[in-house]
Amino acid sequence: MPRMSLRLILMASTALVSPAFAEEAGVYELEEIRIEGQEAQELLGNAQVTEEEIAARNPSTMQDVFNGESAITSSGGAAIAQKVYVNGIEESLLSVTIDAARQNKSAFHHAGNVLIDPSLLKAVEVSSGLAPADSGPGAMAGSIAYTTKDARDLLEPGDNFGGFTTLSAGTNGQGVRSTLTFYGQEGGFEYLLNGSRHSGSQYEDGTGTTVPGTEPDLTSFMAKLAYTSDEGHHLSFSASHTEDTGLRAAQYNGYYGVFFTRPDFFTTNDRTTGLPVTPVLMEALSQRKSYNLTYTNEAPQGWFAPTLQIAYNEQTMDVVGVWGVNKSLSAVFSNEFQLGNGTLNAGIDYFNDSAEGYSRSAINLGYLGQEKIRGVGVFAQARQDLNERISVSYGARFDSQNFTGADGSQFSDSGASVNASFDYMLSDTLSLNAGLASSWGGYELGEAALINLSAPWVYSGMQTSRATSGRIGLRYASGGWDVRGALFRTEAKDLSAVLPSFPTNNRAATTTLDTRGFDGSVGYAWHNGFARVNYTYADVTENGAPIGGTRYYYGRPMGHIFGLEAGWQATDKLRVGGTAQIALENDDVATGEAPLDAYEVVNLFAEYRPETYKNLTIRFDVQNLFDTTYVARGADTTASAVDLTEPGRTFAVTATFEF
Repeated sequence: MPRMSLRLILMASTALVSPAFAEEAGVYELEEIRIEGQEAQELLGNAQVTEEEIAARNPSTMQDVFNGESAITSSGGAAIAQKVYVNGIEESLLSVTIDAARQNKSAFHHAGNVLIDPSLLKAVEVSSGLAPADSGPGAMAGSIAYTTKDARDLLEPGDNFGGFTTLSAGTNGQGVRSTLTFYGQEGGFEYLLNGSRHSGSQYEDGTGTTVPGTEPDLTSFMAKLAYTSDEGHHLSFSASHTEDTGLRAAQYNGYYGVFFTRPDFFTTNDRTTGLPVTPVLMEALSQRKSYNLTYTNEAPQGWFAPTLQIAYNEQTMDVVGVWGVNKSLSAVFSNEFQLGNGTLNAGIDYFNDSAEGYSRSAINLGYLGQEKIRGVGVFAQARQDLNERISVSYGARFDSQNFTGADGSQFSDSGASVNASFDYMLSDTLSLNAGLASSWGGYELGEAALINLSAPWVYSGMQTSRATSGRIGLRYASGGWDVRGALFRTEAKDLSAVLPSFPTNNRAATTTLDTRGFDGSVGYAWHNGFARVNYTYADVTENGAPIGGTRYYYGRPMGHIFGLEAGWQATDKLRVGGTAQIALENDDVATGEAPLDAYEVVNLFAEYRPETYKNLTIRFDVQNLFDTTYVARGADTTASAVDLTEPGRTFAVTATFEF
């Protein structure tokens, strides 16, 4: 790193933190800052999938986690293929964290990015465009923050040991999903051990057609250990290992003389005859290993309330013909200063990411090469209630990065990011909410599994990216009603070619990605139930034209999507509910691509706790109630491929026993 860049970072850190030292040392008892409330944040595009919502959706896959949402969508198929999109932007362009630890991603564009088992998921926080400065580097188009459960989240008051086991069985290929979890605490120590397994067979779509390579085959282990001293010093360590394996759809590539698994397609079309190629089922692998050490002070005195985290994660994608490995070592130190009317979170973060590829092709056998990015950033984010009606959040960060290409070429650059948003109560029932952000994105790693595969990649002229985002909306809340709507736009410029085009293989080629549209929802809650309708229109373009083809690894042309969710606690023993997604036909697609068909899919559930077995919960699910044949709006749909259809009607029963 250039000496001048380091000096600028240290100067910026001092400037950002120094106002907080001017506050008198002391402990402030603050109510929740209004702009940090869930209602205000959702209007700003910072949505949260809560613990209660996750439990109601009973997810067996990450796609299930976002049932009922409209701004957050997911592609389908096996776990290896699933990706998440926020207003049409693919997660590889977002900052993704698990328990606040940075994740490296994008090994292969026909597969998912971050493999997660949802069995212990506590919450998901999603920022679309207006990511705060303390959400980490690279949050150009937003961020996704996954949080998993700790022992203290699961233990009943007064207990020091507990656990649960879950067994689920379903039709239409869903097979058997089982989990076993132990947790406890003694003195200042606490622990959690979890293992889960999901196996099944290939599913059928609504027409009864078997979709090859879609069998679930997910294995996951997690361990969490923590110690809290009498003074409130909390040190925690977690380790997790998650992998999806099994037979996946693969097609032969004559140029390289190998098969490539593409789990995001049903199959591809022969370029000569135009007819679908019969896929060959071959073993593929998606694997994530993560380690996380975190220190916090849960009883801070005065101004010192630090958080220190060191994390490492490694993601491997093996798709037969090639495989790629993404690694990330990251660290962050921050301190939350209590102000008289809010908080200021300031600190410094660091990451060292790499992507390396390997090939089984006879023309390029073995090690393909490695790209690396190293970055340091300083940040500060303030959140304050200025008075009874106005609440604000504003912040800045400064990042410096070094990029090393597979040919050894090196590039360095730095940039600043700023954001500001406010929540203004126009009346007791009506609020105005708006925000702006300019985010420096830095460099992007190329797809690990494809580095130098066709020919050496060319790096001359590598640039860093930047995104600008804006959002404005209104929210009405009265009694049980909650109505909100917001206009949004995010434009990301100078995005490097993470998959360079053959034959130039120019990694320095850039593109501009734009998403704009409207988010809205209407909800009503009563004492034992709720109903909500979400609506999102997202127009996603690349260089001013509808996005399509292999550019789908940047985003998807979402169009009009409705998400519905309802729940009713019928008795103290019985709860019923469901979700639905409705997508309207979208003909605003790239030249040569077919319009995206409309579809409606409905899921229902009933959950019962027997009177004589209070530790037992039995749940019945019907997914895709009307046996709709459809292609999810987040799927890879191109003219050269046969789309991957989703499962038809599926029945499942789940039993959870707590001990």
